Amino acid sequence: MALGHTRADVRSGSSCLSATIVAVFVGLCLVGVWMASSTLVSPVEFSPFQAASLWRRPTPTPAGAGTEGNTTPDVSPVVDSEKSADEQEEPPAVRQDAVAEPLERTNQQPDEQVVTEPNVEKPDVDQEQESKRDAEVFPDASQAELLNETATDPAQWSTQAAKSDIPDTTTVASTAAASANWKLCDTEAGADYIPCLDNVEFIRKLQHDEHYEHRERHCPEEPPTCLVPLPNGYRSPIRWPKSRDQIWYSNVPHTQLVEFKGHQNWVNISGEHLVFPGGGTQFKYGALHYIDFIQEAKKDVAWGKRTRVILDVGCGVASFGGYLFDRDVLTMSFAPKDEHEAQVQFALERGIPAISAVMGTKRLPFPSGVFDAVHCARCRVPWHIEGGKLLLELNRVLRPGGYFVWSATPVYLKKPEDVEIWEAMSALTRSMCWELVNKVKERINRKGIAIFQKPKDNRCYDARSADANPPLCGEYDNPDAVWNVSLQSCIHKFPTGPAIRGSRWPEEWPLRVEKPPYWLNSSEAGVYGKPAPDDFQADYEHWKRVIRNSYMEGFGIDWNAVRNVMDMKAVYGGFAAALRNMKVWVMNVVPIDSPDTLPIIYERGLFGLYHDWCESFSTYPRSYDLVHANHIFSKVKKRCELLGVIVEVDRIARPGGRLIVRDDMETISEVESIVKSLHWEVRLSYSQDKEGLLFVQKTMWRPNPSSS
Repeated sequence: MALGHTRADVRSGSSCLSATIVAVFVGLCLVGVWMASSTLVSPVEFSPFQAASLWRRPTPTPAGAGTEGNTTPDVSPVVDSEKSADEQEEPPAVRQDAVAEPLERTNQQPDEQVVTEPNVEKPDVDQEQESKRDAEVFPDASQAELLNETATDPAQWSTQAAKSDIPDTTTVASTAAASANWKLCDTEAGADYIPCLDNVEFIRKLQHDEHYEHRERHCPEEPPTCLVPLPNGYRSPIRWPKSRDQIWYSNVPHTQLVEFKGHQNWVNISGEHLVFPGGGTQFKYGALHYIDFIQEAKKDVAWGKRTRVILDVGCGVASFGGYLFDRDVLTMSFAPKDEHEAQVQFALERGIPAISAVMGTKRLPFPSGVFDAVHCARCRVPWHIEGGKLLLELNRVLRPGGYFVWSATPVYLKKPEDVEIWEAMSALTRSMCWELVNKVKERINRKGIAIFQKPKDNRCYDARSADANPPLCGEYDNPDAVWNVSLQSCIHKFPTGPAIRGSRWPEEWPLRVEKPPYWLNSSEAGVYGKPAPDDFQADYEHWKRVIRNSYMEGFGIDWNAVRNVMDMKAVYGGFAAALRNMKVWVMNVVPIDSPDTLPIIYERGLFGLYHDWCESFSTYPRSYDLVHANHIFSKVKKRCELLGVIVEVDRIARPGGRLIVRDDMETISEVESIVKSLHWEVRLSYSQDKEGLLFVQKTMWRPNPSSS
């Protein structure tokens, strides 16, 4: 009172002061939010899919309730950044009728979290800068755009379908509407269903199986449109590199290999984990020691330099390929889906590349002369019988001058049966002009290896007698024709000429990944219309730019959770090459009706295979963390229903897995409609000049079993 204030004055002053403080506090908060969002979403540094260009198209109205083809961008930025693992809770035992169960909680922090505030005004972006950024993703057609194949030389870019004499089945397939009544697949294989390998009805009708016909691909006439169920208690996979050593038992709940191979350190059970000690039948005490022993036996193997891409036959749980990553070697591992249940599934769950395949009656889905080495450790393949037909298939895919590493009892045991097989193998390999460069026994594992080398030229073949066996292949037997082509008991001679593929060894890794192959001719047009070497380089620069500016920064992907990647239409392998410094591997797929560029992919130290996307892929369900689909769906829907292809993507993608689609807007709209009905989450949808991009993420959702 001494200061002349009444109680009312004091209360009034306090209220004003409080109001002022609150106003200042709120103002500071808003400034802070603006600064934070500006830091994370700066228009200057943002990718071509962010800032002013990053808008989601309006959510389509249900079928029949609105107009078709509406691609007008929304006026408010809606970007769903992918939650990091820290923001997600581990799902409980999966309810088959639940929607989008959250993924597993881990302690790993994401590199960056993209945040947008719809109501926060962003500074204007210079129109010229914006156009330049958009051009990085959707190049101008006048500059040999990297969206459409424009090659016109059928001799240079023949397709696998043409080489394998597959009839042209191009039709305009009807556009199937997204199913509103999804059902679970009711098959004997259950959660491990592979349609082309589990066609029980067809397999039961086979007259013979002595050549493993029952393990080969027999696809249903119509691709399935049912959904594969999840194993009970499925969890988000353990991340690489920890996954190499252990995985969740609930994700691959099979114990037969533990019983059969646990004593050889293949796999054991420890609590809720399956544990992989890194052993194998021929390297019980560890794969790395065995890998180094091979190089000691033949220095020229030079893992990760001269030898970069290898084939592992009968791979088991793929520990050999898994530990070759430590030597900078990429291994294509394969084994059949047989009584050694889930061996390839174990490999994929561990983050190791593998496919389900068998050496039976058909050629492997690889070009000729592409693998730097081939490995077989007790792979149970009878190489020496029937004129060496199976070994001759390895000869076809092995690079001239490449090595075949064989570790099996005939190499080091003296039992009558082993001696007989060794003598037969010795005679066969000599007749094939292979040279035995070393045969040695290792002291720790007490196993032996034999290393053979394929010839580098035709001199030995030319010196053989006319009636020698196996004979030389006929003039019209194309070694690169592989899709549903039967095995032949003959040897392919090498094409001659210094500029012919296979006439010399590729550059050492990693130089080979960036340098156009020496046999790409500047006088011939590439897939996109430029001279072939320039085309190769433009493709590589394009994908480096897109991945750096968009996929790494703009999508909010937690790349620590990405290990197994597939490129459904790889062309030159530029997408995979641009990711080579990431802790991922990429399965490059060259569709059988696309230009045959797969030899180029191998030449640059990457790998892949041929495939017809109207059929299921030879892999287990839940194999891939990221599937990249660049202008493949618009192409494949001309031959078969798009619905079946998307269901196949749903089968091979893991819950939490991502799909990036780049295609025309009509196709993007169709894909988006289907994946929404599958309860995939749409993270981003973008369009420009009739071209679109869609980024979606699979959830844990499966239909209610009762509805199936």
